[in-house]
Amino acid sequence: MTRRIDAHHHLWRPARGDYGWLTPELTPIYRDFAMADLDPLLDQCGIDATILVQAAPTEAETAFMLAEAQAAPRIAGVIGWIDFDAPDAAARVAAMAENPLIVGLRPMLHDIPDDDWLLRPHLTDPLREMARHRLALDALARPRHLARVTDLALRHPALTIVLDHIGKPEIAARRTAPWNADILALSALPNVFCKLSGMATEAAAGWTVEDLKPYADHVLSCFGASRVMWGSDWPVVDLAGGYLRWREASLALISALPDTDQELILSGVAERIYLGPRGR
Repeated sequence: MTRRIDAHHHLWRPARGDYGWLTPELTPIYRDFAMADLDPLLDQCGIDATILVQAAPTEAETAFMLAEAQAAPRIAGVIGWIDFDAPDAAARVAAMAENPLIVGLRPMLHDIPDDDWLLRPHLTDPLREMARHRLALDALARPRHLARVTDLALRHPALTIVLDHIGKPEIAARRTAPWNADILALSALPNVFCKLSGMATEAAAGWTVEDLKPYADHVLSCFGASRVMWGSDWPVVDLAGGYLRWREASLALISALPDTDQELILSGVAERIYLGPRGR
C-alpha cells in the first residue's frame, strides 16, 4: 500500500539559539515543536511518513534533526544544511551523505544577500558531490531567484532540484508576473521538481482556496503531477490557518485531477525523489 508523505515540515527548539529568523514576534510558532505535537495531525490526515527540513543555517541543527529522526520512525528522511561557502564544502557533503537519513541539503537562499550566490563557481564541486550521492538540493527561493535556479539546473543536469513552496509567489498581492513565466521556464528542465507547500503563508489573512487556485493550477499545468509533491510547512503554516486547514485546501486544489495524479502528489513523487535512493 502506498504511504502518504508530508514532504516538508520542521521541528525546533528556540533555546538552541541558531534560528535567526524565529523571533518572539512570531508568537504562534515561537515555542518548541516536536514530533509529539505533529503526530496527532498526521494521524488525522492519514499521513504515514515525513521529510524533516532544516530551519537554521548550521550543521548543529542538522545534527539535532538527525537525532530527532532516529527517535521517530515516521521521519523517513532529513534535508540538512552544510556550509557551502567552506573550502571543504564538497567533503562536508560527502560526510553528510554517509548518514542514510540525509536525503537532501538546503541553503537558505532567501536569506542570502547576494541573489547570484547560487551561481558562484565555488559551489560547483559540492553540487556535483550532491548529485554523485543522489542528494536533492531544496531551493528555498523567492520569485527573484527563479531565473538563477533555472541557470543552476542547466549547469547541473544530474542534480535533482526541488523548488520549495512553489517559489513563494506574491499571492497576497494577487501578482503572477514574472513568477508564472519563470515557473514555466523552470519546469522545462526534467531535473527540477516542485513542492505544493508554503502557499498559505504567502496569501492574505483569511485566504480561500480560490485565492490559491491560480497558483496551484499553474504549477500543476507546468510541472505535471509526476513532478509535484505535497508538504505542510508545519509549524510555519500555523501562522496562516494551520495544518488541517492547509491539508483540506490542498486536497481541494488537486481534487479535479485523476486519482493516479493525486497519488503522485500525495505519495509517489516524494517517495521516488527523496526516499527511493535514500531514506527509510
